[in-house]
Amino acid sequence: MTDNNDDYRPIDCGVYSGYELAIMHRDRLQVHWRDEVGMDHIERLRPLDLKTRNGQEFMIVETLQGERREIRLDRIIAAEKVVGEGPP
Repeated sequence: MTDNNDDYRPIDCGVYSGYELAIMHRDRLQVHWRDEVGMDHIERLRPLDLKTRNGQEFMIVETLQGERREIRLDRIIAAEKVVGEGPP
């Protein structure tokens, strides 16, 4: 990953808490984020964990196909719970 720590912007504590709740409830989220090259993505994902590395915060997610990814939290533009898609 080529992300530079200098441009990382911490997210609001309330938003972080919302991600923690989604993980605890095993919710599926519709996530809109921008990757490190500026490309926008919108995808349904299941958040699995949050972690900090080198002063940056990331959400570990699983795609519908079972692939795991890390999304830097300050690159998430929007994340909404997908209604009717709870735990498997």
